[in-house]
Amino acid sequence: MNMEFRLRIATWGELGTGARAVRQAVFVDEQKVPPNLEWDDHDEDCVQLLATDTSGNAIGTGRLLADGAIGRIAILEAHRGHGLGRAIMEALMIEARRRGFTETYLTAQTQARAFYEKLGFAVAGEEFLEAGIPHVTMKRRLD
Repeated sequence: MNMEFRLRIATWGELGTGARAVRQAVFVDEQKVPPNLEWDDHDEDCVQLLATDTSGNAIGTGRLLADGAIGRIAILEAHRGHGLGRAIMEALMIEARRRGFTETYLTAQTQARAFYEKLGFAVAGEEFLEAGIPHVTMKRRLD
């Protein structure tokens, strides 16, 4: 199935409403991450990415932190498995390179480890718990 979507990179002020809705649905509602752990002080300083469907509805999001880390990749359940995650990651890696980073990293839920490995990320450390969910740090060179 071919899914059409649009990716937009901008500030939290421009994309925060849509990004918040997706993260609320995925992390807080679906995965039961406590709201006080999901909502941090970094969003205002991050480059935000918002994916929308052809009607303009928010369906996915991610962010690039000031130190080059990628985070908060979230896709609404109905839109998973159609290449949106890869597109979000590739767009954020391009943005990281554009900003002069030669490497990026992320903390991946262990259930998503294989997804990030397919994108060239490698595990860099031991498994740990974040918000009660097993995670692992992963890194990738940006060539």
